[in-house]
Amino acid sequence: MNINETRFEHMPEITKEELSAALETAIRQTRSCLPEFAGQFKHIFSNNNFYSAAPNDQWTNGFWTGELWLAYENTKDELFCDAAMIQVKSFLDRIEQGIETDTHDLGFLYSPSCVAAYKLTGNETAKKAALMAADKLASRFHEKGQFLQAWGSLEDKNNYRLIIDCLLNLPLLYWATEETGNPRYADLARRHFETALKVVVRPDYSTYHTYYFDPETGNPVKGVTHQGYSAQSAWSRGQSWGVYGIALGYRYNRKDTYKELFEHVTAYFLDHLPQNCIPYWDFTFTDGSDEPRDSSALAVTICGLLEMADCVSGKDREICISTARRLIKPLIQLCSAKSPEESNGQLLHGVYGRKTPYNDCIDHGIDECNLWGDYYYVEALTRLSRNGIPTGKMKGEGKI
Repeated sequence: MNINETRFEHMPEITKEELSAALETAIRQTRSCLPEFAGQFKHIFSNNNFYSAAPNDQWTNGFWTGELWLAYENTKDELFCDAAMIQVKSFLDRIEQGIETDTHDLGFLYSPSCVAAYKLTGNETAKKAALMAADKLASRFHEKGQFLQAWGSLEDKNNYRLIIDCLLNLPLLYWATEETGNPRYADLARRHFETALKVVVRPDYSTYHTYYFDPETGNPVKGVTHQGYSAQSAWSRGQSWGVYGIALGYRYNRKDTYKELFEHVTAYFLDHLPQNCIPYWDFTFTDGSDEPRDSSALAVTICGLLEMADCVSGKDREICISTARRLIKPLIQLCSAKSPEESNGQLLHGVYGRKTPYNDCIDHGIDECNLWGDYYYVEALTRLSRNGIPTGKMKGEGKI
């Protein structure tokens, strides 16, 4: 594994007892939210570390439902299952009514919520909703360019682009092939994956956030950013999407070139971490900067390391697990919510968007919890808590 082990050898691995305590705290945090959020959703990010209620029309709604399923998997408490199933019905209504579904984020929405529900309970409503979402996602594929369009109307030529985040949406398509036997879903996922890797990964293994294509020819045009500091910088969460997304791609398509690329993209992320290992929101910034951190980027990368650990063996597996066990410790210590009085989220110190002179973002969700950070943090704890050694996907985990 082409990852610098010595970079973190001074950091202790988290103990089984510390992991158990952190997971118990996380489940307690989820449980404390049931009175308010059992039948409704959380907003994308918190305000002063507390989420408000939101309708099921945002790209992040599936993460809160997924957090409920993770709590159910860990406790078998039917309260979590009952709350999540209420939300599954909402997801069926959303896809049937076409509520904010012109997006590639259908994987983020329907894998942690409905695919997980179907795997855990066999619920046919969940299966129906997830397959409808897979059909909608597949409809966003452009033959010219060979990619799934990220956002907006397919007819608007200004939308002719992919973003790195979509690598985490592809497992919905792989699952649909596994469930239906129709190879088309997985074929589209593979073609998008190949296209994305060709354009979003730079020669130094940093990554672009967004890449545009010519709608007439399908040829690649340019890489830009929406949420990073600039088009040429490395947005830390985008890099983490690359880490986890490439690991997932390797799970489904065991090509050595994918594993090698995972190692390089992951090494870039790890080599650019500051001293306390909580990344700044963009890797332009280093120790001494006053810019905010993005804890969610580290949570996603830890999950990516554990995903790859599931797919390799021997020394490579040991390196992935050991690195994850070392990195989760500062994430818990510095960023986790310790009580419902402190926050109704899981992971503090995240960033949704930060405005710069070189992007078209706005300032929002800065130094706050965000739903994907919460979800992937609990996923990381869950996977590591299985004696610290992943042994295959948990039954309901949303990515497969």
